[in-house]
Amino acid sequence: MTRIAIIGGHGKVALELSRILSDEGAEVTSFIRNPDHRADVAATGAAPVVLDIEHSATAEIAEALRNHDAVVWSAGAGGGSPERTYAVDRDAAIRSMDAAAEAGVGRYVMVSYLGAGPDHGVPEDNSFFAYAEAKAAADSYLRGTDLEWTILGPGALTDGPGNGLIDVNPADDSGGRETARANVALVAAAVLGLPSTAGRTIEFRDGDLPIAAALEPAD
Repeated sequence: MTRIAIIGGHGKVALELSRILSDEGAEVTSFIRNPDHRADVAATGAAPVVLDIEHSATAEIAEALRNHDAVVWSAGAGGGSPERTYAVDRDAAIRSMDAAAEAGVGRYVMVSYLGAGPDHGVPEDNSFFAYAEAKAAADSYLRGTDLEWTILGPGALTDGPGNGLIDVNPADDSGGRETARANVALVAAAVLGLPSTAGRTIEFRDGDLPIAAALEPAD
C-alpha cells in the first residue's frame, strides 16, 4: 500500500486530496497544526497527526515523514503577517524538503500557484508580495534538490465542481485563471501516480482537457 504524507492537511485542497487518495487505497497521513481539526481529517479516511510545521525542526519533520512514499505540501500561512508568511511558506517548506530527503522520501509534490517565480511581478506594497516572494524561494529551492519533485501551479482557487478538465501551461489569461480546488486535488492525486511528472512545473486552470491527457509530457 502506498503511504502519502500531506502537510497542511486541513486545507480545502488537502481534505479533498485525502478523500481521493484514501478511496484509491492509499494510506494517508495528514499533518495538521490544530488538534481540533482531527475529526474533519479523519472523516476523509486519512490519519490525522498534529505537527506544528512552522515551529518544527528538520529532524522532527523527518521523523514524522519516515516510512512514507511521497510528501504533498499543501500548507500555507493563509495571508497572515509577512513574517509568518515567510516562516511557513518559505522556511518551513524548505525544512520539509530537507526532512523528506533525510527520511528517504524521494517523491515531493508542491502546491504553488500560477505565475509563481522570481519574476512574479507583484509590487512590494501589495499584500500578496510576501507570499509571492516566499513561494518563489521555496519552489526554487525544491528544483535544486535531488527529490523527485513536481510543482503544481493552479490559477485563482474557487469552490467550483471538480470536473477533471484542465488547461495546462496556459499562454495567456484569455480563458480566465479560475481553478476549482477539487480539480487541484485531482491533479495532485494524478501526478503522484505518474513518475513522468517528476522534474516538471505544471501550471494549470480549469479547461477542456481530461487530466490524464493534459499531464502527458509535451513532445
